Amino acid sequence: MFHQTTRAVLFDFGGTLDCDGVHWPERFYSLYKDEGGEFARDRFERAFYDADDHLHERHKLNGLDLAETVLLQCTDTAANLRADKSLGERVAARFTRESRDAFRRNRPTLERLSNTWRLGIVSNFYGNLSSILHREGLADLFGAVADSGVVGAVKPDRRIFAAAFEPLGAAPEDCWMIGDSVARDMRGAAALGMRLGFMRGTRDARALEGLDAALLDRLTDLDAVLGEVTA
Repeated sequence: MFHQTTRAVLFDFGGTLDCDGVHWPERFYSLYKDEGGEFARDRFERAFYDADDHLHERHKLNGLDLAETVLLQCTDTAANLRADKSLGERVAARFTRESRDAFRRNRPTLERLSNTWRLGIVSNFYGNLSSILHREGLADLFGAVADSGVVGAVKPDRRIFAAAFEPLGAAPEDCWMIGDSVARDMRGAAALGMRLGFMRGTRDARALEGLDAALLDRLTDLDAVLGEVTA
C-alpha cells in the first residue's frame, strides 16, 4: 500500500545524471569525431549498438565503475569499426571525465532534493548500475535503482518504473520522471500518470509531441521547478 504523503523523483541515468540531455550515441559519436575517427553516422551506430547490446554478454561487469564499463564499451565499438584500440581508449577517458564533472555539478541539487523527496533511478542499463553508483559515490542519494539488466524489463515498460517507485513507497501519480528520451522516459512515465521533466539538450518543446513536461536545460533547473511544487 502506498503512503499518500510519499513523493518521489525518478531519474534516467545516461543522458540525464551524467550530462545535460544528450543521448549516449550522440555523445560518443561527437567524441569519436573529435578524436579523429571519421566514420559515417550509420556505420558508427551499427558498431555502437552491437557493442552496447552485447556488453553484458561479452564481459563480466559486476563491480566495475563507470570508467571500467565505458572503456569496455568504447574498445568494443572501436573493434567493430576496425579502428585502433587507442581511439576507443581516448574516447572512454574523455566520456568518463565529462560524466564525473556532471556528477559533481549535480550532486548538490540531488542532495537538496533528497531532503523533501525520495529519489530513485530508472535506467535501461547493463545490469551493473548499482555497482557504478557505489563506485562513483552516488549510491547514498537513491533509495531505489531499477536497472533493466536486473529487472528484466526495459523502458517504457511499466514494470521497470514500478521497480523504482514501489520500493520508495510512492504511487506513480506522486512521482516525477526526469529523463532525456521522449519514447522511453516521457511516454512511459506519462502512461502511469507521472509528472514529467524533460532534459531537452538542443531540442525544443516540439520534440515532446504534445506531452506536458517541464523543460530542463540542465539538471540543476530542478531546484526551481520542484521548489514551485513544494512552495
